[in-house]
Amino acid sequence: MSGRRLMEGSEAVAEAAIAAGCRFFAGYPMTPFTELLEHFAERLPEVGGVCVNAESELEAVGMCWGALSTGARAATGSTGQGLSLMQESFAEAALAGLPMVIFNMARGQSDYFQATRGGGHGDYRHLVLAPMDVVEAVELTQLAFHLADKWRNPVLVYGDFLIAHSYAAVDVEPIAFESLAPKDWALDGTTSGTGRARLVTSLGIGKVHDVGPGIEAHFQAVAPHIEAIAAAEQRYEAGNVSDADYVVVAFGSAGKFVRNVVRDLRADGARVGYVRPISLWPFPYEAVHAASEGTRGVMVFENSAGQLIDDVKIAVEGAAPVVGIGGVSTDSSGFGVGDLYDVDVIRERVNHAIGTFSESGVTR
Repeated sequence: MSGRRLMEGSEAVAEAAIAAGCRFFAGYPMTPFTELLEHFAERLPEVGGVCVNAESELEAVGMCWGALSTGARAATGSTGQGLSLMQESFAEAALAGLPMVIFNMARGQSDYFQATRGGGHGDYRHLVLAPMDVVEAVELTQLAFHLADKWRNPVLVYGDFLIAHSYAAVDVEPIAFESLAPKDWALDGTTSGTGRARLVTSLGIGKVHDVGPGIEAHFQAVAPHIEAIAAAEQRYEAGNVSDADYVVVAFGSAGKFVRNVVRDLRADGARVGYVRPISLWPFPYEAVHAASEGTRGVMVFENSAGQLIDDVKIAVEGAAPVVGIGGVSTDSSGFGVGDLYDVDVIRERVNHAIGTFSESGVTR
């Protein structure tokens, strides 16, 4: 459906996935992910695709695995709670080189460790993209399918309640990316009965002994694969960091609110900058470190008890003090957003941290 129109975030993300060529989706309803599943269920049959409301998250990720093995663009998703049930399959998919796209319409930002560290087994990583709003979610959803195929690696799109339920005027047009190699690994039936049949596996073995690198070599190849992704796919937005006395780091929807607050503080004469990681993995360590050098302090604003702050401390490497200015904030249901995202609240917390840094005697 081309043309600019007002869409709920979940609908826009589903349309972006379809524009990227997604033709299979499986999931199990859980707020605030449910609306995304509903939009896929409505739209995929209209474009010749399939959407399955699975019996559980376990069945959903298994169905997605099967569709991906044929070479189709396929995806699954849930909230963080549902994704917890899928962790073993996520690890196996990464080790098997399956380009799975995963949507987390999260209840806040407390799934950061789950997204960036994972709960599966083995040496694996997921690319993780965190849009700040519906418009960026449309772009990053299409990028997710491209990167998944480019690297033969799962990509997780970290959304939230606001992105799922906010409305925005967007034009969902297919984005032209670089050409990719054909999927000569896919199980398309052409090698059946030849004695050289393909096998999609996390173990690096084939149906006969001389097909596939073998288990040890397959596992050893993971490290350079991860290093290559980390070097090529770091994404971030930064503003006003060149002369900043203080820097605020935030991601996703929180990052958009922080950006607005920083711009207001700048207008009032405060030398504050911001860094918004767009790729949570690979994390833009170098960019955060560069922004922190010479500052009096770095603040981390996140809607959690404190998870992003670990990566920020790693990035800063002692170049400046790092403090958390966020916290857990939901509505009474536990699904939505509390008052933490009020710009006046954020501004007050930034100003309080500035005062604390000043009292500590840290100088630029």
